[in-house]
Amino acid sequence: MTNQNPLSRGALILLFVCFTLAWFGTLDYRKLVGPDEGRYGEIPREMVATGDWTTPRLNGLKYFEKPALQYWATAAAFEVFGEHNWTVRLWPALTGYLSILLAAFAGRRLFGGSAGLLGAGILGSCLWQVLIGHIATLDMGTSFFLQVALTGFIFANWHDTPENKRRPWMMLTWGALALAMLTKGLIALVLPGGTLVLYTLLTRDFTPWRRLELPRGLALFALITVPWFVAVSLANPEFPRFFFWHEHFERFLTKVHRRYQPWWYFLPILAIGFLPWTLLVMHSWFGSFGRQVFGQRGPFRPRTLLVAWSLAIFLFFSASSSKLPSYILPMFPALAMLAGGWLAAASRRALIFHLAVIAALAVLALGLLPLASQIKGLNAEDTSIQHYLQWLYVAAGLWLAGAAGGLVLALRHRLLPAILVTALGTFVANNLVLLGHENLSHTNTAYYLAEELAPQLPPDVPFYSIGYYEQTLPFYLKRTMTLVNYQGELAFGQEREPDRALATEAEFEQRWRQDKDAFAFMEISTYERLKKRLSMQEVLRDTAYVIARKPQ
Repeated sequence: MTNQNPLSRGALILLFVCFTLAWFGTLDYRKLVGPDEGRYGEIPREMVATGDWTTPRLNGLKYFEKPALQYWATAAAFEVFGEHNWTVRLWPALTGYLSILLAAFAGRRLFGGSAGLLGAGILGSCLWQVLIGHIATLDMGTSFFLQVALTGFIFANWHDTPENKRRPWMMLTWGALALAMLTKGLIALVLPGGTLVLYTLLTRDFTPWRRLELPRGLALFALITVPWFVAVSLANPEFPRFFFWHEHFERFLTKVHRRYQPWWYFLPILAIGFLPWTLLVMHSWFGSFGRQVFGQRGPFRPRTLLVAWSLAIFLFFSASSSKLPSYILPMFPALAMLAGGWLAAASRRALIFHLAVIAALAVLALGLLPLASQIKGLNAEDTSIQHYLQWLYVAAGLWLAGAAGGLVLALRHRLLPAILVTALGTFVANNLVLLGHENLSHTNTAYYLAEELAPQLPPDVPFYSIGYYEQTLPFYLKRTMTLVNYQGELAFGQEREPDRALATEAEFEQRWRQDKDAFAFMEISTYERLKKRLSMQEVLRDTAYVIARKPQ
């Protein structure tokens, strides 16, 4: 399929421009959603407000669960562009976008012809890449830097790379690993290390070990990572033990974070995340596994490394006692590149089969949507749910239209355009799934409460949060709150600075009676209970929370 129906240069440029505009143009449409987007917006906001870019703080409390690179990037965006929804999401969107371009570059160089374009089309339109690339978490940045490291390692060992270019590629790998370390910690070394071991076991090829450039590479890695780790440890002696032991070893080996899931947890996540290309991706992976592992031995094999990379990541996180759906995102670029290379050589019959499967899935989605409002826990009369379902209907329709258009083109022997049309329809559909979620924002963001409260809340008046911490509220109010009878992920910070929180409601009641003026945020049930013994005046209320004020 590689040389069939190439697109003109003008068509490719138009496609690239439209994709870029669509990728970045929707970042500000949705309000921030808790907990992640509130957290990863608030920590950089506090960096800018306090001027302390060394010690990350969340709601004024020390927060050492992750390193600081993404906080710095977002804080820099705040300084340049201001504090907006889109600047909170800019870093994951930028790294997700660059991840797609890098997959196109690497796939084209490794597998030739249109393989890179096909792999980028698959990656850029699959559900997980689109969703996580438009949500403020640390996973997209981590995935991108690991992908850069993987790409550098491949080209440092690839047979077509000139000898004088191997070292620069390997140094790029070490630099990218350092940035991944500054984004999410030791997995920046664990995942590539596991991949190299697995690749060697599969191939009996020890050549890559001799090209690691360990002295120079480790020096560059240390030059990038050590300054912040030293600075934050000097300012906070408690940091090393919490970050390296609690956040890595205890997280992996124990259920301390209460995110334990069975070993097969990531199988459905992988299947859903790669929609609508799941079957095609699995087909290409198992095909590559069979040919690369059981085929003849030879020089360095990029496909085998991509297989080992995805397998090592899957096995590592499946073995972990702490699991979240986004953890396996670094698998996606490698799997998309394998799929692009496989598609470039696939027969027309195989392509038509997979496009037919995608169209059938779209038809199934359209058929199941009417049942969505009957899911237990959903209120079918809630207009916000009905509005979101309308977005989902349009999304499923566009998904089907893209797949149908791809099928027609494939039947007419226009194979490359067939895949790209399907990818385009899917990309737009996945964007609508994300954008339509704004209809449910009244249940997962404090934006509307903050908009009404801000004009009434003097900056020097105490503001308490009782029994709960709404992650998006401090960001939108541009101020922190005093937590009452709540710890959660802020337990470590409260242990180190107990004067910044109130441990019990009894302490709060005493403080409330002493305050001349004060506000408090709480769940409705908490308000109904406290107002029986405290003088409180309801200021604002939504479906779950009340903001009260001490009567003047």
